[in-house]
Amino acid sequence: MDRRKFLRNGSLMGFGLTAASLRPLSGQSDSVESATSGNGWAGGAFALDELTIKDLQQKMKQGILSSVDITRLYLKRIESIDKNGPRLNAVIELNPDALQIAAAMDTERKSGKLRGPLHGIPVLIKDNINTADKMMTTAGVLALQGHIAAKDAFIVQRLRESGAVLLGKTNLSEWANFRSSRSTSGWSSRGGQTKCPYILDRNPSGSSAGSGSATAANLCAVSIGTETDGSIVSPSSVNGLVGIKPTVGLWSRSGIIPISATQDTAGPMARTLTDAVLLLGALTGVDAKDPVTAESRGRSLTDYTPFLKKDGLKGKRIGLEKSHLKGHEGVVGLYQQAITALKDAGAEVVEIDLMKPIGEIGNAEFQVLCYEFKDGVNRYLAEANTRMKTLEDVIAFNKAHEEAAMPYFKQETLLTCQQKGNLETKEYTDALTKTLSSRKLIAELIAQNRLDCICGVTNGLACCIDLVNGDYDTGFSFSTPAAISGFPHITVPMGFVHDLPIGLSFMGTAYTEPQLIEMAYSYEQRSKNRRPPSFRPSLGA
Repeated sequence: MDRRKFLRNGSLMGFGLTAASLRPLSGQSDSVESATSGNGWAGGAFALDELTIKDLQQKMKQGILSSVDITRLYLKRIESIDKNGPRLNAVIELNPDALQIAAAMDTERKSGKLRGPLHGIPVLIKDNINTADKMMTTAGVLALQGHIAAKDAFIVQRLRESGAVLLGKTNLSEWANFRSSRSTSGWSSRGGQTKCPYILDRNPSGSSAGSGSATAANLCAVSIGTETDGSIVSPSSVNGLVGIKPTVGLWSRSGIIPISATQDTAGPMARTLTDAVLLLGALTGVDAKDPVTAESRGRSLTDYTPFLKKDGLKGKRIGLEKSHLKGHEGVVGLYQQAITALKDAGAEVVEIDLMKPIGEIGNAEFQVLCYEFKDGVNRYLAEANTRMKTLEDVIAFNKAHEEAAMPYFKQETLLTCQQKGNLETKEYTDALTKTLSSRKLIAELIAQNRLDCICGVTNGLACCIDLVNGDYDTGFSFSTPAAISGFPHITVPMGFVHDLPIGLSFMGTAYTEPQLIEMAYSYEQRSKNRRPPSFRPSLGA
């Protein structure tokens, strides 16, 4: 979750591969080796730089590259700039079986079997998503070091079925940024600090910091993040990406270390909306272990690509969050340019005020998250392959290993959660009722103004990494309305201020992903604001 949002509201919100394993498998071409020789991190060529899923599929179809070749190239890229060079520290662990998975997908391709658009495509996922393989699932938490999940998360099952290559796991803000009021996004006790690839002393935002940094820096084709409030859209915005926070229920949450049963969801992070949409459709499905997914029956799709329409803004009526017309002049300037682009594409725009009434509702959000975090984590740990069986166990571990587990900030949020009662407590039920009233508020605002969606500035400019004081507010935030309501939210690159990316948000009501994709894609294709990172050491460098 994006902890800076809570600052604004006045409440808290192994690298197991060797050089030998990177060599070609028997029967694979050595030609790929030359493609990465001398691959530097600042200005050096990278064979897969900014390539889309379609580009990669075309190369595999033509026999130019195999999935093994592509996987190896990404592994070398990770070694070059994540573990060396600028040391982004976005990847917390690599999958030692990645090349074998890629080889199996190549074999299937040669036999004429293609599972879909993700067949043979390397994907990184956040380290709070269960994988029943040789990788750990820890949420970056030192207390969970060594935890190997007994079963894949539902979305990981779907990912494997799609033919994707599970390349590894990404670092994140520890406990998805729900440990301390003074935390630093992108830092975990297991993984350390992740950097923003655009300006290295800037924070990549959280909690899906590693997924954002890795995808922006071309360490994978696409990635998966998770969000409770801002943790997909904020790091996507800060890292110049497209991020989709789906309707809660479109993707299953079973097998994901939880914060909130009401607000949690995983979602795609990609360099293009097309790639994000390909991943979005591949992982939908009803899961008996996550009852809320039953609401998606008849409302979800396995292919959202028909909604990638260049004229998707024509005739649409869009509500513009008017509070975002004030603030940092560079960000406001980009917002105004985006508004012009929306109009030029045939949309009608009208100013609305959503953030003020949402702010009044949002004060109850923290209470909901505290109760649901304690309940959800205790349920998760009770079935996990770890000595930590309760939140209380984790708190005790952190205290006993304070120097390693809490060197910069402490665990006051965990302590607050531990003090809460069960989900029958009146404080919780009252707070939940208040937060869920956001659904009616947003739906009525959209209906009264005859809107097709609401747009705003996704979040402010990336702050500097500050392990002493933690994150600080840089203005602007549009994650809370979709977060507390469970509604879908798409962010698309809007431009740059001082070489720092900023995103434009598109939000609608439940299961309006198709309409949002139409509008966001039309804007993306007109604006073309994505550009790869420059890896500048600092703003003045």
